[in-house]
Amino acid sequence: MAKQIRRKLAKSAIVVLGLLFARNADAQVHEISKKYQAPTDPAVQAKLAHWQDLKFGLFMHWGTYSQWGVVESWSICPEDEGWTQRKGPYGADYNQYKQAYENLQKSFNPQKFNPEKWVKAAKDAGMKYVVFTTKHHDGFSMFDTKQSDYKITDPKSPFASNPRANVTKEIFNAFRKDNFMIGAYFSKPDWHSPYYWWPYFPPKDRNVNYDPAKYPEKWNQFKDFTYNQIQELMTGYGSVDILWLDGGWVRPKNTIDTTIDWQRGIKFNQDIDMPKIAAMARQHQPGLIVVDRTVPGQYENYTTPEQEVPAAPLSYPWESCITMGNSWSYVPKDHYKSTHDIVQLLVKIVSRGGNLLMNIGPGPDGDWDPEAYKRLAGIGAWMKINSQGIYNSQAIAPYSEGNVFYTQAKDKSAVYAYVLSDSEEVKLPASLQFKLSNNQKVKKVSLLGSSQNIKWQQSAGAITVTVPASLQNSSGLKQAATFKLAYK
Repeated sequence: MAKQIRRKLAKSAIVVLGLLFARNADAQVHEISKKYQAPTDPAVQAKLAHWQDLKFGLFMHWGTYSQWGVVESWSICPEDEGWTQRKGPYGADYNQYKQAYENLQKSFNPQKFNPEKWVKAAKDAGMKYVVFTTKHHDGFSMFDTKQSDYKITDPKSPFASNPRANVTKEIFNAFRKDNFMIGAYFSKPDWHSPYYWWPYFPPKDRNVNYDPAKYPEKWNQFKDFTYNQIQELMTGYGSVDILWLDGGWVRPKNTIDTTIDWQRGIKFNQDIDMPKIAAMARQHQPGLIVVDRTVPGQYENYTTPEQEVPAAPLSYPWESCITMGNSWSYVPKDHYKSTHDIVQLLVKIVSRGGNLLMNIGPGPDGDWDPEAYKRLAGIGAWMKINSQGIYNSQAIAPYSEGNVFYTQAKDKSAVYAYVLSDSEEVKLPASLQFKLSNNQKVKKVSLLGSSQNIKWQQSAGAITVTVPASLQNSSGLKQAATFKLAYK
């Protein structure tokens, strides 16, 4: 990720939506762009509306760095931050470390790669779209680019001889067959490219290491390189729905927000001509959603709070990208969030009108940690009962009250009240009161996953539900119970 928020959900806690949401103490805060510009293209509007209905997606950070179990890309960035620290035998010498890091290409051989296995697990969990890291900041391409030999399909990579070596194409094809929307993550900065980190100068930080205004030919080479790589992804990989651009320091200088710490570190104009890139991409992929993260304007079609949930609904499309474990990339023995916590996280995000993009980092062997499969199975079991208030839903006031979170069916036919449980097993009180923000008459109240009749009374602005004694301590439900308040 472009770590404007950094790495881990652990240790020092912050409270968001009443959820203890932990982050690493050295994390940067990801500021959501202050101005949103809605797309005017009807095809983009339609695709964006469809994407908003899906609510739950899969993110995957995967590259050669998984072999070392280190942070994705950032350890080769010469900044003194908690997530950029170099470890291991080469850590004391930057040049030796970077060479060893880039030599990981020669040993990357994920023989267990089987995207169909991922598709099944994600589909069973209720996920509806996927975003895959085609190239992270380190510049290693997980697709068959013609612009560089620093790629998984180059003969230097042992996996290149595998018939499925072009993993981006294989992943996109596998998920597309099961009707997932397809998202291509692409890093705008490229720390391997001689046009971005020009070898004439040493890299100084995450930014371009020369002044593009002083060396315009070099910068134009980088613009062409970036354009050509994105064109490859837009023309050789089937239908693509989302172009998810990371590395927000590559931006026009007039878009820098000097109130934000990390943006104050951008010294040069790093304009890569997004109008030209977006026009080309949409020529090949009509209706393409473009997500130029943190760069407000017509190419940030939705915003992407990272490792956090906005405290209130936003007036524009948004997606929280959050790790299932503590890390974006594969780390041995990573700590994975419980099914309980993930389910409740999903409910809280959807109650605010957002989507959850949950990240799982594949390992060097090409597969996920078994714990990730267990979590997805648990989420899927809950979704099979409770998903009707998740998909095709909208935020509705009062959004939440205590441990109750609300969503509304898109056709306004029902409101769903999600009662979050403190424990894995749901225990319900003898009575519950649900606030209503409209004066419509409720026709029926039901508890999803139960066939028992629910008694209820409607008064001004509220529904009072009487929970049968048999459901109070032995409902058989887990993580969160869903009461459906039907208007039709």
